Amino acid sequence: MDSRKKIVTLKTLLGKLTNHRRAGKKIAFTNGCFDIIHYGHTAYLEKAKTKDRILVVGLNSDRSVRALKGKARPICPQRQRAGVLAALACVDYVTIFDADTPDKLIRAVCPDILIKGADWKGKKVVGGDWVKKNKGRVQFIRFVPGCSTTRLIDDIKRRA
Repeated sequence: MDSRKKIVTLKTLLGKLTNHRRAGKKIAFTNGCFDIIHYGHTAYLEKAKTKDRILVVGLNSDRSVRALKGKARPICPQRQRAGVLAALACVDYVTIFDADTPDKLIRAVCPDILIKGADWKGKKVVGGDWVKKNKGRVQFIRFVPGCSTTRLIDDIKRRA
């Protein structure tokens, strides 16, 4: 599949997910900024994907990233970040959202599995209650230690 066809609007995504559900697939959802994609990201996404799952990534828009991370971010614009994510074999669909949280997107997608990093365990996960209320579950995946975009940016600054 042409990876660009994996980058879809919410309306298109919902239609595609209806077909996947009819075929017996489980819908898994995760979200993030994915600003400078690194090994930690790819390892996380590969763990999120299994044979019986369709993996949807909700990608924070440029505006949303700035609200979360500050005016110096994102480093890479949303279309480029979406393109890199879509090129990964483990990612089935990428949809960009502009809100500060993915709550409305999660409610619309209503995934069977909401996936977050293990650092969220024991904390309130946006959309987690909605997913559980609708017979889904929240899964936590351990990050690769030492791999983060912020750390990567800090390392580059130190070396400059």
